[in-house]
Amino acid sequence: MKQVQLVNITLEELNLAIFNHFDKKIDELKKFYQPKEPKKYLTRLEVSELLSMDISSVHNMTKKGILKKYQISGRVLYIRSEVESSIIKIQN
Repeated sequence: MKQVQLVNITLEELNLAIFNHFDKKIDELKKFYQPKEPKKYLTRLEVSELLSMDISSVHNMTKKGILKKYQISGRVLYIRSEVESSIIKIQN
């Protein structure tokens, strides 16, 4: 274990050094614990506008399992992040 000797340091300087150390550690932890953003739900029409396609194409992609739908009270919704992640890059 290290031993530290405090020579010629005032109480204020010691407090400042301790607070600066804790501030740095808290800033490091904040990077890992950011609040989660709520899920953004889209209607079929919004998905069709987002992907620049007809609503029938959105329906067909849902039936094929490309897009995952959610339903509440007969209303069909899609999670925006899932719709965006369903877009894949084509290798040439």
